[in-house]
Amino acid sequence: MLPPESLRAFVLAAELGSFSAAARRMGKAQSAVSTAIANLEIDAGVDLFDRSGRSPVLTAQGRALLPHAQGILLGQEEFIAKAGSMAGDVEGMLCLAVEQGVHLRPLLAVIAQFEARFPRVELEFLSTGPNDAAALLKEGRADLGLMIEQEGYPTGFQFRGVGHTVLVPVCSRDHPLAQVDRVTYRDLRRFRQIIPRSRGLSAVAQLGERKSATVWYAESPVMIVDLVLQGLGWAELPLSVVGAQIGAGHLVRLHYAFQQSDVLAGIDVVWTERRGLGVAGQWLCDHLLGLPQEAWRGGG
Repeated sequence: MLPPESLRAFVLAAELGSFSAAARRMGKAQSAVSTAIANLEIDAGVDLFDRSGRSPVLTAQGRALLPHAQGILLGQEEFIAKAGSMAGDVEGMLCLAVEQGVHLRPLLAVIAQFEARFPRVELEFLSTGPNDAAALLKEGRADLGLMIEQEGYPTGFQFRGVGHTVLVPVCSRDHPLAQVDRVTYRDLRRFRQIIPRSRGLSAVAQLGERKSATVWYAESPVMIVDLVLQGLGWAELPLSVVGAQIGAGHLVRLHYAFQQSDVLAGIDVVWTERRGLGVAGQWLCDHLLGLPQEAWRGGG
């Protein structure tokens, strides 16, 4: 049987790009990681890394075997997590990663119930950019994620759609687009668009579609609102973020000539089997999933 620590050393070295980075992640000396991978190569009968350069590079055999090693480790993590969940333990702490732009009112209503039900459980809230909640779950930093849906999730993720948020195109009241009754693609391309985008380098994601020839990016929808208010561009943002500014007359909602209905972005509750949810985490997940879909649209 292949030692789990050797498999983990192999997977981390492949994912992080060096034996030293894998050693730091595992809290071991680099020599221990090198030895573990060398022993794994002996057991497997193939070279997993080409060590002729400054940094180890996966061989063809290493690339072919990496998904199998990742699958074995994931299976072990899922087994341990499921066993912990079945034990019925109430967690001492839960971390919830919430993507900026998700309407908070329905979440806060659930959190108020949670506090009454589990007064001793500590909660931590992380506010993330597009796709960053998934990255925090993958790293084990968060237990649950509430985020705008993405096309695909990493292996081992579970997700359920709970509703939709309305994406609203806006500009400042003094912007030239504010004077256009029905905005065309040609109109949009004349002015800078500001797009919410993930800070991550490994899985860059953005909210909304690029429609302009010139764009800026920012992680925070709140910062984008400030940029738009300064007349530095237009943006598509969740109604929950811009509703109050539209109501106060500071932002103008644009109306597309090429679209007859609202642009909707799905909202997912996301978790990973690598970190099994205990009693409190499962309660929180179930109650988020049980909210009516229309609650998530927001409006200011």
